[in-house]
Amino acid sequence: MKDARGPIRVAIVDDSATIRRLVAMELARHPDLDLVGEAEHPYQARVMIKSLNPDVLVLDIEMPHMNGLDFLKKIMTLRPMPVLMFSSMTKRGAQAAVEALSTGAVDCLEKTPTLSTDGTLQRLPALIRMAAGARLAQPRTQDAGAGNSFLNRGRIVLIGSSTGGVDALEQVIGGFPANCPPTLITQHMPAEFLKSFSARLDNMAAPAVRLAADGEPLAEGKVLIAPGGPYHLALDGRSPRCVLDGQDKVSGHRPSVDVLFHSAVPVANRVVAAILTGMGADGARGMLALRRAGARTLAQDEESCTVFGMPRVALENGGAERAVPLRRVAPAILELCTQPGLQTV
Repeated sequence: MKDARGPIRVAIVDDSATIRRLVAMELARHPDLDLVGEAEHPYQARVMIKSLNPDVLVLDIEMPHMNGLDFLKKIMTLRPMPVLMFSSMTKRGAQAAVEALSTGAVDCLEKTPTLSTDGTLQRLPALIRMAAGARLAQPRTQDAGAGNSFLNRGRIVLIGSSTGGVDALEQVIGGFPANCPPTLITQHMPAEFLKSFSARLDNMAAPAVRLAADGEPLAEGKVLIAPGGPYHLALDGRSPRCVLDGQDKVSGHRPSVDVLFHSAVPVANRVVAAILTGMGADGARGMLALRRAGARTLAQDEESCTVFGMPRVALENGGAERAVPLRRVAPAILELCTQPGLQTV
C-alpha cells in the first residue's frame, strides 16, 4: 500500500498521444497526484517503470507491439503494482477488461469517444487514490466446499461486490457446487463488462451463470448477475423471481447492492447475504435491514479485500454478523444454507 507521505506517483502507458495529454491535464489539477512518466507501448514502459518506480500505473489494453493484457500479466508476475486499465466498450475490449481484473488490475475504465466530456477522466483521480491504497490480489486458495453432499434448506444467496469483485466472485462462485443455492449477484461494472464476466464465470464454475432477466425464476444450481446498464437487480420473494428495476442510481450506483438487499427484506429469514470487496458503502444499509429482519449476513475480511470499503461499513453498522477471509466465504455461505429456511425453492 502507498505511504501517505508525498504525492502519488503515476505513470501512463497508452499509444494515443491524445489520451496521454488528456490524462496529464486532468492529473495536473490535483496536487496530490504526480504524473512522473509516459510511454507509448509496453517495451518503453518496462524501462520507465524500472527507472521511475511509480505507485500506480494507468495502462491501455489495446496497444501495438504487446497488448496491455499480456503486459499486465508480466507486471503481476515480475513486479506487482497497482494498475488501472483503460478499455474500449467493444465485446473484445470487455472480454479483455474482465480478464485484466481477474489477473490483478485494480479497476478498469471505459475508453469512450466522449472520454473528455462524459465524466470518465474526472473519475480517474479518485480511482488512482483508491488504487494506491489497494491490496494487490493474493494467490488463490480455497477451503474445501460441500461437494456433492451439499443440501440447501430453502435458502437464497445474495452477494454484493465492487472493486476487486471479479477476482473475489471467481473464487466464491468457483467454490459453489453444481447444485448451489439460488444466487443473485450485484457487481459494480459497466453493462458490457458484466456480459463478458457472466460468460467467463459460467465457463469456470460448476453452477450455471448468466445475466438475470426480468421475471426469471430462481432455481438451485443457477447464479444470476445484475445486467447493469439502465437496471438494478431486485428480488420478488413471493415467486421467487428476478425483477429488473429501472429507477435512478442508488448509493451512487446502478446496479446497486442496496436495491438488491432491500428488495429481499420481506423474505429475509430465507436469505444468506454477503458483501465482498469494494469502495464506498453500497449494500451496508440494505444488509442491516436484512439482518434485522432475520437474514444471515457475512462480510469479506480486511486482509483479503482489495478495497475494504463496503465490507467495513457493513461490519461497523452491524449489518454483517462477522468478517470472513475470502477463501472461507463460499464454505461459510454454504454452511449457513444448510440451516432450515421456510421452504424449498
